[in-house]
Amino acid sequence: MRHLLLLLVLATPAAAANADRELRRATVQIHFTASNPDYAQPWQPGRQGSGTGSGVIIEGNRILTNGHVVANAAYLSVRKSGDIRKYPARVAFAGHDGETAVVTVDDPSFFDGTKPAPFGGVPSQRDKVAVYGYPIGGTDLSVTEGIVSRVGVTVYSHSSRGLLAIQTDAAINPGNSGGPVFQEGKLIGIAFQHSAGAQNIGYVVPMPIIRRFLKDVDDGKYDGIPELGAWWQGTENESLRKTLSLPPDNSGVLITKTGFGGSAWGALKEGDVLMELDGIKIGQDGTIPFRDDERIDFSDLISRRQIGETLDAVVVREDKKTTVKLPLKGSADLVPGPRYDARPAYFIAGGLVFMPLSDELIAARGASYRVRSLSADGMPTPERTEVVVLSHVLAHDFNRGYHGLSMAPVTRVNGVLIGSLKDLVAAFEKPLGGRHVLELEHYSGYGENKGTRIVMDADTAAKIMPAVMARYGVPADRSADLKKP
Repeated sequence: MRHLLLLLVLATPAAAANADRELRRATVQIHFTASNPDYAQPWQPGRQGSGTGSGVIIEGNRILTNGHVVANAAYLSVRKSGDIRKYPARVAFAGHDGETAVVTVDDPSFFDGTKPAPFGGVPSQRDKVAVYGYPIGGTDLSVTEGIVSRVGVTVYSHSSRGLLAIQTDAAINPGNSGGPVFQEGKLIGIAFQHSAGAQNIGYVVPMPIIRRFLKDVDDGKYDGIPELGAWWQGTENESLRKTLSLPPDNSGVLITKTGFGGSAWGALKEGDVLMELDGIKIGQDGTIPFRDDERIDFSDLISRRQIGETLDAVVVREDKKTTVKLPLKGSADLVPGPRYDARPAYFIAGGLVFMPLSDELIAARGASYRVRSLSADGMPTPERTEVVVLSHVLAHDFNRGYHGLSMAPVTRVNGVLIGSLKDLVAAFEKPLGGRHVLELEHYSGYGENKGTRIVMDADTAAKIMPAVMARYGVPADRSADLKKP
């Protein structure tokens, strides 16, 4: 008996060391070179940059990492712990909305001596976790430990989406991104961001988001994370609850606006009170039960599902409770959030550069607070699915008098209401009396809408384009997505 106990004591540290070695071998360093788009001059290739991140080997000879590690990647290579060789790699799938991506290595020998990380669940508060990865400060694998502070819906800075995340006090630094976080030898998520200006606050993409992503790409393409596509407000106020004929159970949120093309469009109406979703009662503050006494944002019910699925929604509509089907769709934004792995869309006519309004364009060129408010408050409609702006003017004698115009939303071109950049391109093909007539929402520094009008001779606008393009190094008058087949 004594000998058996001695063997167990000796075997336990050895087994633990072997298990740790497998986790270390499953953790890889990712080297990337990226070319980020230039929204100030969208016809030019973006500036090239490089850096490193981390990843973890999972089933199927795949490497799981963050979306931002591989965003706009031009070249990737990966390295295992203890190895000096870097293997060329490529992105198989990127889910930028959920900060997830899968990288593959064509050389199967890369995976020799490794085992895929076993999947775990969602940890609880005060659970101990270990963050593996390759942060700044060295080239060898780093391991930091900490505890889980909370689990809840957090804004992912890479996509501006509010999704489930694990908060931990374990150190998460640049280079850790995409690296595995383990609890008792099982993968419970991948590190993805830390809180700027705060101490000991790091965030982990949890397994529900990762599992959803991996299921999404089973069919060979990534569809994205569904979103409600509606604005809502809480119903805590008693007068409001009585007006809406709500029961005294502190449940329900008021739908105030729905976006065209989103999940809520055609299913929910402004003035509906959303009481339940997928059989789960929604609190008056928009939260649902999670575990024990924990509550999280009800958007988690949607973001864990797949686009194309349908949820049952119980609403109070015109003082009556009813059940409606909610078909899950992608995000519906008038001004889209961050976009990756794609070149910006643009169209140039008479030296005037037109682009869809986006957060990246605002960051690159600046904008008045009225234009910025479209990003924060705008919802798409059937008539207007994106905001087209006159980004800036490539100065030429022909467009003299318009040189100072920039970041001005376009409302009409040649009498046609502009609801997308494709609408604008089509409108330019039909001048009025030989002229192009443009109507803009031009905001002054004081927020005044000047209602600026631009008039250009259509034939001259076309004739001067070769000279304008040569002067400013523009290879084409439009982005590839706008060219006719």
